[in-house]
Amino acid sequence: MDGTKPVMESTTEENQEEREESKGCFECCIKCLGGVPYASLVATILCFSGVALFCGCGHVALTGTLTMLENHFSQITTDHATLTIVIQTMQYVIYGIASFFFVYGIILLAEGFYTTSAVKKELQSQFKTTVCGRCITATFVFLTYILGLAFLGIFGFSAIPVFLFYNMWTTCAAMKSPMANITDPDTICVDVRQYGIIPWNATPGKACGSTLGDICSTSEFYLSFHLYIVACAGAGATLIALIHYLMILSANWAYLRSACNQNEYQDIKTKDDDVEEGGSKEGLNSSYS
Repeated sequence: MDGTKPVMESTTEENQEEREESKGCFECCIKCLGGVPYASLVATILCFSGVALFCGCGHVALTGTLTMLENHFSQITTDHATLTIVIQTMQYVIYGIASFFFVYGIILLAEGFYTTSAVKKELQSQFKTTVCGRCITATFVFLTYILGLAFLGIFGFSAIPVFLFYNMWTTCAAMKSPMANITDPDTICVDVRQYGIIPWNATPGKACGSTLGDICSTSEFYLSFHLYIVACAGAGATLIALIHYLMILSANWAYLRSACNQNEYQDIKTKDDDVEEGGSKEGLNSSYS
């Protein structure tokens, strides 16, 4: 029996050590999870998803639109040469938007991690934020606001091809509908020239009747139409993410400013208390002397 006591004591000590280690790991995990800026993380995921949808679908949709125009509305290359240049330029702009927002989203996420830890440590008086740090946050607020306005315009611009393709799709659907009672389908036409996409001297420039129905049945039209819808939705998601970023950055800047003012007040109060305490000690010393 005496030989079993050391074994039981050692087993108890090992269990206590394991409990302490597991408790330490649990507290470490809770501390790490508490430092994650969940709002910035959600905004970053939404921003990356929206930009990916807008850039990827928009790029493919522009290529399909150019192919459809070349095959059915403007068969002479010189008639749509300007349009080709514009579409290629827009595709290069899409490359730039994707690259910029990838870097900018990572920077804002890193800024969210920094600000979250800074606010907590500032409130705990472990260290004080600098004026440069608050200025960087204010700069991100201004830049995000400008990008939000820019993407608001992009979102409105991306709705234009959706509207044009929707008009063309409804026209084709009306021709195929048995309730329409169309006696002469060749009188129903879609003239792309009136939208300013191609010049008025482009041939044929419009599609009527069965030709229009065949265009609506092509894979280029079907795929481009739906991709433009997804691209427009991606632009809207990116706009929402930028608004989310703007609220986060504004709140972080306000928290940092408030914590800075609170610490300044505490410093002034501490100095006043020291001065009063020193004055009282001097008064006591003079009275004793």
